[in-house]
Amino acid sequence: MQKTFNDLKITPDVCELLKKQGIINPTVVQEKLIPTARSGKDVIVQSKTGTGKTLAFLLPMMERIKKIAVTQALIVAPTRELALQISKVAANLGTVMNIDSVIICGGQDFERQKEKLKHSPQLIIGTPGRILDHLSRKAIDLSHVNKIVIDEADEMLKLGFIEDVETLIRAASNDSQLILCSATIPERIKRLAAQFMENPQTIFIEPKVVTLDSIKQSVIRVKEGAKLDKLCELLDQEQPYLAMIFCAKKEKTTWLSIELAQRGWEVDALNGDLTQQQRNFVLKKFREAKLQILVSTDIAARGLDIEGVTHVISFDIPPTPVDYIHRIGRTGRAGQTGRAITFVTDSEVDRLKLIETGIKKQLNIENKRQENKKPRRINEINKTDKQAPAKKATNERSKINDRSQKRSGNSVRRRSSTGNERSHQRRGK
Repeated sequence: MQKTFNDLKITPDVCELLKKQGIINPTVVQEKLIPTARSGKDVIVQSKTGTGKTLAFLLPMMERIKKIAVTQALIVAPTRELALQISKVAANLGTVMNIDSVIICGGQDFERQKEKLKHSPQLIIGTPGRILDHLSRKAIDLSHVNKIVIDEADEMLKLGFIEDVETLIRAASNDSQLILCSATIPERIKRLAAQFMENPQTIFIEPKVVTLDSIKQSVIRVKEGAKLDKLCELLDQEQPYLAMIFCAKKEKTTWLSIELAQRGWEVDALNGDLTQQQRNFVLKKFREAKLQILVSTDIAARGLDIEGVTHVISFDIPPTPVDYIHRIGRTGRAGQTGRAITFVTDSEVDRLKLIETGIKKQLNIENKRQENKKPRRINEINKTDKQAPAKKATNERSKINDRSQKRSGNSVRRRSSTGNERSHQRRGK
């Protein structure tokens, strides 16, 4: 019989709150971490994203926070987006647990954060750089913090934040409980654990292969210089409802979003150069399906949870199998099917083999190049009219789609009327 949160001795008011959100049965990581963390032990949690670990560490942490105006708990995340996601869950729980939390990350007004910190929030959630900025200016007192969570520690390592994390741990109380969450445990993370943790208990959550079963995965072999045309052709063929396209560098996300916009697509870029206000604006448009395509880097997309993403396209091949899983995990959620397509050049075949080894699956290589068939590039149609290219692109695209609709019954935005329409209806459009 499956456990409930009542079985984990979560208070009735919190159980009722979770029930209203459709959360009734705890995940495996929640079943294992909540009792262990509640005991005050140091814990290493090796788990992929999407397993429910945020709630797993927040519930016992917030249970143990005293109802006094002193900062007692700290959660450090590698990206603003992940920090924001955690803070929303904490704020929601705080309404019934009477816990005051605040988020401290870049892209937000520094002085306003400083004012919030004057009230000594019981729980601080943020990114290491901005928390250190406040610490160096004595706007934060971490001396009473005795509960610390380091989320996605391997990403901290990738981004060069490990030394900052160590500084924050040293600023806290000597008897702090430390919970370290990471998808992988590289040697540097092991050294951090050995230095700051006392007889930590390790919780390993075996990734479920079935997570990928709802996603149709394939590879397209392509030359670097032909990627843009191949992408445009692919978008015309697939007609995604919502698509996320991943690039290796933030500069490329900007370039690619401009190129696609010039061809008439509803697209924007998400990268580290955006302010928090800009990021929120872009994500709001994408969530509301006012954007059809979001071009992003792996870092900028960490922690995102967006309903209705039907396609994930790796314009640049992921650097590791873990990154590949993070990417394609954006689609095929909530019982829906998804499509994941990875572009691979001749020089990247070895990296593809590493990914296939990591996911224990051989990916299908699509060989339908259609070399003689040029994709519909709306900007070429508009070259004669330089005064109103955007308007003409829209008109031409509408004509193309009207013809396509007559032939195949597809919508003007090139979205299919099957599973994608159901996603659209779920959004109340």
